[in-house]
Amino acid sequence: MLPNGGHPYVQLLKEKGYPTALTSKEPIILIERDVDNFWHGLLHVKTFGIDFFVVHLSPPDSDTRLIEAKQIKSRIKELQNDSFIILGDFNSHSPLDAYWLETKKELKEKIVGSDNEKYSNLRLGEFDYAPMSEFLSFPAIDLSLGKVDLEESFTFPTPALIGLYDQTPETIVQNRVRIDYILASPSLAKTCTQVRIFNQGVPETLSDHFPVMVELQISSETK
Repeated sequence: MLPNGGHPYVQLLKEKGYPTALTSKEPIILIERDVDNFWHGLLHVKTFGIDFFVVHLSPPDSDTRLIEAKQIKSRIKELQNDSFIILGDFNSHSPLDAYWLETKKELKEKIVGSDNEKYSNLRLGEFDYAPMSEFLSFPAIDLSLGKVDLEESFTFPTPALIGLYDQTPETIVQNRVRIDYILASPSLAKTCTQVRIFNQGVPETLSDHFPVMVELQISSETK
């Protein structure tokens, strides 16, 4: 996402559970580590003059994700900086994907079967677009928009999950969704030159999520 080269600098959210992190070739200023008010925690750092919010929103509950999205949105509103990026595993569906996501009846039925009395991944029985709508309305720009075919930009699940959670080669394909995003402030979004979702080949065996990459032409004024 940043210029090519080694990344000797790193900030880690936590060491246990599901830790997120950010690396950079320039020093990173730690702004906030919040592991108390978010399901998996929130990491806020600054490098290259950009505020980065590294997220991993709640996996099982739509209401919790919406609360987390509103908290992050509130923090961004307080920034004295019009260069920000929100990235990571949002565990959320984008309204931009509704045109193809709504055809996945088997996936909706699977989610209904996995919900319980305490948590639900659906909202009023439907796919949950509320958290991503919060970010997009800020506005935070989905950098994939206009750069890639959204229907082919699935980021989860990968074949690495075959044999786990009742996943088969067939269900992996049936359940493909886009829940990992890189969102940017409007000023930064204008500098985006390339977006790639590595959802073919070797990445299929490395993780349960596929990686997303964007390239930005960062000016000296931004830094």
